[in-house]
Amino acid sequence: MKNVILLAPPAAGKGTLSELLVEKYGYKHISTGDLLRNEINNKTEIGKQAESLMKEGKFVSDDVIVSLISKTISDNECDKGYILDGFPRTIVQAEKYDKLLNDLNKDIGIVIYLDIDKETAMKRACSRLNCPKCGRIYNKYSEDTKPRLEGICDDCNVKLTQRADDSEETFGKRFDEYMNKTMPLYDHYKKRNLLFKINAREQKNDILNKVIKLLEQ
Repeated sequence: MKNVILLAPPAAGKGTLSELLVEKYGYKHISTGDLLRNEINNKTEIGKQAESLMKEGKFVSDDVIVSLISKTISDNECDKGYILDGFPRTIVQAEKYDKLLNDLNKDIGIVIYLDIDKETAMKRACSRLNCPKCGRIYNKYSEDTKPRLEGICDDCNVKLTQRADDSEETFGKRFDEYMNKTMPLYDHYKKRNLLFKINAREQKNDILNKVIKLLEQ
């Protein structure tokens, strides 16, 4: 299967789409945040460096991130394909990733951009609920993603919570920051005919079916 770079503003449904693709194709879902947390929890050298930088409020270097990506996509778990979530974030990272793929003789696959307007995304975010145990995300106003029992996780049967940064003011800043940083990356992949834009306001199964066509064509 084609590898996927998934670009999406906050609350566009990136997590939901990733789960559906993992379930259907056995993709490996690669989140840079998860990779860093694993390194920190395992107290590796990279983890110690990352933890130190994060405590100082500094960003982990591109080279460290690329090193983690390299180790992960070289694993047998990625043989069926993988989804990159949260990487690349900048043109520099995209160029380093291109070089890595060339070194590993791997294909970039496709880039999917989930397009959503700020107002719709904010409405989703401010009604979003999270399971503190399994991390599953719900939305109390969406028929697709609301819990069967109000306020309770379907899987864990624990009370759902809301993220502190899902207030309108905080979310608005997150959304604007993402768009400002990501649009150069959007143009970068569009010029190479690798990017496919999908309307994130559609129902999740409609979005999934469009992505399936892209992956299987």
